[in-house]
Amino acid sequence: MEPDLHELLASLRVWDPEFTELPALDPATAPAAPLPLFARWLAEAAAAGQPEPHTMSLATTDEEGRPDVRIVMLHDADAAGWSFATHAGSRKGRQLAARPHAALAFYWPVRGRQVRVRGPVTAAPPEEAHSDLHARSTGALAAALTGHQSEVLDSLDELTHASESAWERARSAPDTKVPSWTLYRLQPTEAEFFQGDAQRRHVRLRYRRTPDGWARELLWP
Repeated sequence: MEPDLHELLASLRVWDPEFTELPALDPATAPAAPLPLFARWLAEAAAAGQPEPHTMSLATTDEEGRPDVRIVMLHDADAAGWSFATHAGSRKGRQLAARPHAALAFYWPVRGRQVRVRGPVTAAPPEEAHSDLHARSTGALAAALTGHQSEVLDSLDELTHASESAWERARSAPDTKVPSWTLYRLQPTEAEFFQGDAQRRHVRLRYRRTPDGWARELLWP
């Protein structure tokens, strides 16, 4: 029997006190730039037991301006930008080639927090993409070597065969290059930090890049 979707949604809770702590966010004590605050929040989410706190939603648009979104992993965040990787020929790779702007969203329910970032995206040099890929696991290399991301798959047997071959190659030649694998960097023009509040007086602190540096402002929830 299929569940009643309306009843199921009505029964679900947000920020159950049994699992969620809602700390305060004092904008007056926030750092002058967004990256230090993000690093602190990420570390606190991990310490609080948030599963996979380094995963994020990545939103892009196609040539006709239609939005797309998926979950990817943050590889790094520093002065050069917020980094993620994919095949250049994947759907998101093609979209970024056509419209090199994107938005990121992190959600850490154990702290009632969100972080949203958006800005232009550039591809890192191939040697940096190679180093980034080979600093990860054998499974990550095998997945990259399997290739064909976003292409139509005829059968799961075809995937199994390609994956097994890729795993064998990843184990026997761990420094194999994957020319299509691309490291992308988003350089933020905006970064918003959302702190949930039990009384629904949520705090939204936005950093906005200006010619003089970062401007900070509060937004109505």
